[in-house]
Amino acid sequence: MVNFMMDKYIVTTFFVSLLGFLLLYILRPRLRTTYYKKKDPKTSQKCDTHNVISSNLINGECKLEKGSDADIIIVGAGVAGAALAHTLGKEGRRVLVIERDLTEPDRIVGELLQPGGYLKLIELGLEDCVEDIDAQRVVGYALFKDGKSTNVSYPLENFHSDVAGRSFHNGRFIQKMREKAATLPNVRLEQGTVTSLIEENGSVKGVQFKTKAGQELKAHAPLTVVCDGCFSNLRRSLCNPKVDIPSCFVGLVLELENDQLPYPNHGHVILADPSPILFYPISSTEIRCLVDVPGQKLPSLANGDMANYLKTMVAPQVPPELHDAFITAIDKGHIRTMPNRSMPAALYPTPGALLLGDSFNMRHPLTGGGMTVALSDIAVLRNLLKPLNDLNDADELCKYLESFYTLRKPVASTINTLAGALYKVFCASPDQARKEMREACFDYLSLGGTCSTGPVALLSGLNPSPLSLVLHFFAVAIYGAGRLLVPFPSPKRLWIGARLISAASSIIFPIIKAEGVRQMFFPTTIPAYHRAPPVNKGSD
Repeated sequence: MVNFMMDKYIVTTFFVSLLGFLLLYILRPRLRTTYYKKKDPKTSQKCDTHNVISSNLINGECKLEKGSDADIIIVGAGVAGAALAHTLGKEGRRVLVIERDLTEPDRIVGELLQPGGYLKLIELGLEDCVEDIDAQRVVGYALFKDGKSTNVSYPLENFHSDVAGRSFHNGRFIQKMREKAATLPNVRLEQGTVTSLIEENGSVKGVQFKTKAGQELKAHAPLTVVCDGCFSNLRRSLCNPKVDIPSCFVGLVLELENDQLPYPNHGHVILADPSPILFYPISSTEIRCLVDVPGQKLPSLANGDMANYLKTMVAPQVPPELHDAFITAIDKGHIRTMPNRSMPAALYPTPGALLLGDSFNMRHPLTGGGMTVALSDIAVLRNLLKPLNDLNDADELCKYLESFYTLRKPVASTINTLAGALYKVFCASPDQARKEMREACFDYLSLGGTCSTGPVALLSGLNPSPLSLVLHFFAVAIYGAGRLLVPFPSPKRLWIGARLISAASSIIFPIIKAEGVRQMFFPTTIPAYHRAPPVNKGSD
């Protein structure tokens, strides 16, 4: 009887295998794998790709070479998307990255990586991505105000000598990370524009995208991570964004000559009127200048109003060492602009999807903390996903990933709050209390010791402590108010001091409220903080 059953299964298996072989032979031309170049649009179709991993088109869906779909789809291959692709690819996940344009980006922001961000690069195994791109070491900041200057250094004494900030061309950095991600056999980069998320019964199951050739395709995965940047067209599908645009950056590139920066290997912040001006090296021969212009309405570039504004209003406030190069850069005409966006991270869990990077959370770029937050978020997400073998239970995965929003808070909320608060303090104001606060901040940082290393450790991401941030912020306010009472506390000085404390409160408390008081200061009281991984159904 046993022999009969075995013979029966052998015969059945033989005929099924034969039928499968015949079907494969007949359909083989339709399933033919293609690579970089499309030989004939009528007989073959290509999924645009950046690396040598091949693709299959089945029923209008783009799939990885091995098996069916990806484990994770990443929308966008900027800093966040490329770093996440490599990080999850190293963990053994099958990753499909869909990026609108895989050529080297050319941006005027995302060019300064703080030391805390560099430490995250090391943690993620991406530190070599700042090599061979002419990146410059940054070891601190220099501040300028009313002809005075001071410099504050990052507290790097307890770290390896290689640890410091890095400044570079944003596009070169991104391309290095894309190339590194593409070396992993289970990571695939597609060039295409994601037009919508595929939703079924309230869960995101994948994306619909259009290739460079204009073909509409679909891709499916248990988890879709949206990292398509500050101009995200998918953000509204996953959250209720409250985007604020307090100002715009006007960007120039100055040609560097003879160590032209007043403080080499430092970022430079000029507390100008009406708002700050930034200078920092982006290569061995170039200095990036970013002029902050409050509001959303800029002088016209076309009719020369912008050039006139920069020469008459901004140039007189530029340090003498940089003045001539600044004027030359204006005359060359390569002036670019970028709106500065701020958007708190709103908790809006969606089964099967997650927001990351600037599509999820933005802060004023004055402190250069955006990449540090994104890389820190990737480290948190990687550690959360590590124990999960099965991502297919969307509801359970969504509940588990709620802890991501809490675990990211120490780093993200510290950098976000500091960026928003410093920008408001550094902007000029006709209000006497705000003037005193600005002056007190400059002088407090000039005191040295803990007064300088404490705030710069917060800014650099080396000490992501919300409590330390609040203490230092109000220490500046109390320091400013205290100076007004010396030598004699006149009624007018007492009143200005009281208004200074009030102004400090009105600056920082709304930002803290937007970040979430409980998540920021008491994260361990939130149940999601302690949530265990979901049980993999069907596992032994």
